Amino acid sequence: MSGNQYALILAGGRGTRFWPRSRTRTPKQLLPFLTEKTLLQETLERLAPVIPAERTWILTNEHLRADIRRQCPGVPGRQVIAEPEQRNTAPCLALATQIIAAADPRAVIGVFPADHHISKPAVYRSYLKPAFRAAAEGKIVTLGIFPRWAETGYGYLEFPEGFAAGKSVYTLRAFREKPKEPEAEAFLAAGRFYWNAGMFFWRPDVFLDGMRRFLPKTASLLASLPRYGSSKFSAALKSVYPRCENISVDYAVMQPAAKQGLVAAIATAETGWNDLGSWNAVYELAGRDEQGNAAPRHAVIEGSSGCFVEAGGKLVALVGVKDLVVVDTPDALLVMDRSRAQDVGKIVKELEKRQRADLL
Repeated sequence: MSGNQYALILAGGRGTRFWPRSRTRTPKQLLPFLTEKTLLQETLERLAPVIPAERTWILTNEHLRADIRRQCPGVPGRQVIAEPEQRNTAPCLALATQIIAAADPRAVIGVFPADHHISKPAVYRSYLKPAFRAAAEGKIVTLGIFPRWAETGYGYLEFPEGFAAGKSVYTLRAFREKPKEPEAEAFLAAGRFYWNAGMFFWRPDVFLDGMRRFLPKTASLLASLPRYGSSKFSAALKSVYPRCENISVDYAVMQPAAKQGLVAAIATAETGWNDLGSWNAVYELAGRDEQGNAAPRHAVIEGSSGCFVEAGGKLVALVGVKDLVVVDTPDALLVMDRSRAQDVGKIVKELEKRQRADLL
């Protein structure tokens, strides 16, 4: 890979659907799930054969910056950027892109979420070269993830008629919002709609031009910042950043750019991608016994099936239950039906209402 290709890893989310393990200061991306490495460390390891740590930047928040630097000692400390408050992905990506461009005007940037799992990393990496190459030619590029079922929780990328999965780059027809079930079924049947996993590739001048066209207020605010690393930068960022619009990069730039034919996409084959969006997703990927239970070996299980157990070293006994998730931490216990895994976020909202910061 070229020496001017950079990885920008997004690592600032909360991961509320993994409560009670995921908390404000120990969110999903800083936790291990399927291996001994955290999801952030898995992301770095997956990219390392093509993008070394010295050309990797991580975007996070002030709460997590110190822990990320400890988890990722190979990444230079100044390349862990902390946004002063969350303003969604459009402002933070523009900020980081602007900083990387100042360090290397020839940069081509790949944007990668820190909290995904990919079981076929070599296959996945094979798509990075054509994506970076197309981005270097002036395109905004995204990767479409092969849809394994009619998912209603993901946005979709609409490819043109006659496209083919592989390394070819196509002008994207549209970004499509999370569909209702009938529309998701129609997307799957059509064969032209792939999941949007939020992986992007661009030259800084191309993306920042898109920001100026489609989100001019935020682009102007960020352009007013002094040089990153200067004595005035931190104070200026804390003043300017809260005035940026709170909007995702999909809404702010990708959707309007796609309508003008400015976004290209690659339809990937099966890479084993999973966004690990809930405890049920972890269950689906975990090793299971003959009764479909994913539990520690020391768990005692009698007449139970389809259950997921994570309780540290504590012994958990299951008797006559089915399709449960049991997650135990020193100060909180979660027990739920696996089919309700997406509703854990409601528990977090209730705890916020009760002002239980000690549990958040």
